[in-house]
Amino acid sequence: MGRRRRDPRQLDGVLILDKPEGPTSAACLTDLKRALGQTKIGHAGTLDPMARGVLVVLLGQGTKLGPYLTGAGKTYSGQLRLGLSTDTYDIQGEVQEERPWEHLDPRAVAEAVLAWREETEQVVPPVSAAKHQGRPLYALARAGEDVPVKVKAIEISRVEVLSVDLPLVRFRVGVSAGTYIRSLVHSLGMRLGCLATLTALTREASHPYDLGQAHGLEEVLAEPEALAGKVIPLTDALPHWPRVRLTAEQAAQVRNGAQLPAAAVVLDGPPGPRAMLLDPSGEPLALAEQRERDGAPWWAVLRGLWQDPGPETHRPQDKEELLWS
Repeated sequence: MGRRRRDPRQLDGVLILDKPEGPTSAACLTDLKRALGQTKIGHAGTLDPMARGVLVVLLGQGTKLGPYLTGAGKTYSGQLRLGLSTDTYDIQGEVQEERPWEHLDPRAVAEAVLAWREETEQVVPPVSAAKHQGRPLYALARAGEDVPVKVKAIEISRVEVLSVDLPLVRFRVGVSAGTYIRSLVHSLGMRLGCLATLTALTREASHPYDLGQAHGLEEVLAEPEALAGKVIPLTDALPHWPRVRLTAEQAAQVRNGAQLPAAAVVLDGPPGPRAMLLDPSGEPLALAEQRERDGAPWWAVLRGLWQDPGPETHRPQDKEELLWS
């Protein structure tokens, strides 16, 4: 099967997008792909259409970083409304029931929100992209079929109550990847007995990136010539990983899949179990992980980052591309 020629506009790295409220994450990527020639593109964690905020967009060789960014913790701020529930657990869904909330003490409501810290699992929303026997739950719900109850483990690292003006409550929460904030809100309403739904949500951070590094979608699309300056290069795309600059001999060994003794390389940054390997010129070569071999630590390649020789580098049959394009 022949290869398609790489678009000369294609960049390699990470773009931190401030996704607007309304479009899906996939629609945002389609706009970037069509308008800016970013034919190889993906993201590290979707956002619901209602939500705005940090969407980590992966470009070119940056799509190879996806598995090492999707599992990162997230921080959200949001607003919930007491007194009603919807089929999607957010305000964009169809209202299913309303109940009185006026009898509630604002302090008791705030304490119930802070109790999220104790949550270790949650029910997946029945209208979500989570799958059952290969089909997304939202497809089952739309077809009028029974939607199975799916429960997942979660971690809550931080909870703040920003304001209580009943029936509205504003909050901030730090969670493990894949946590549904609308499920947290739904379960809160069930505990209080008055129901609750999510009315606004902003992803403030997706470790190691935050809104301070993000660019608006309209801004990015309006200035195609400035895109390169907004993209974080591969070398800096994992700032929480140490980097290792190799010799020419070591770089050749890595390209051939060989492991390197940890004692033979020098880390640029605090030690850690994973690192980005650079070639002698400082260009990204591979992602590596320390593994024990013969009683000593060695660096083993997790994912190669070097470009294939020649201009034709686009391979539709590549597994990584199928996952992240």
